Amino acid sequence: MRDSIKKAIGETVQDMLNSGIKSSFTKKELDSLGIKIPEIQLTTYQIKAIREQTKLSQTVFARLLNVSPSSIRQWEQGKRKPTGSTKVLLELLEKSPHLLDYRLSA
Repeated sequence: MRDSIKKAIGETVQDMLNSGIKSSFTKKELDSLGIKIPEIQLTTYQIKAIREQTKLSQTVFARLLNVSPSSIRQWEQGKRKPTGSTKVLLELLEKSPHLLDYRLSA
C-alpha cells in the first residue's frame, strides 16, 4: 500500500476513534496504520490538582476510586504511581471533574 493512502486511512481511522465510533481494530492493525495510543503521564501535582478539583479529601477520593487512602497519599508524594485503568480514570477526571459525582449519594 502506498504511503499516502496508508496515511489517509490512518487519519480517517483516528478521526473515527476520536469521534467515538466503535471499531474492532487490533493493536497490530492500528500500529500498521501509524495510530498510537499515547501513554498517560501524570505528575504528583496533577494528581493532587485532580483531587482538589473534585473538592474531596484523600480518604473520600480514595473510596471513590476504589483504592486505599495510602495509595492517594503516596501518589501525591511521588512515592508510587497509579497504574492501569486508574491512570485512565484520573485522566478522565482531569477533563471532567464531576464525572463520578453520581457515585456520591446523599
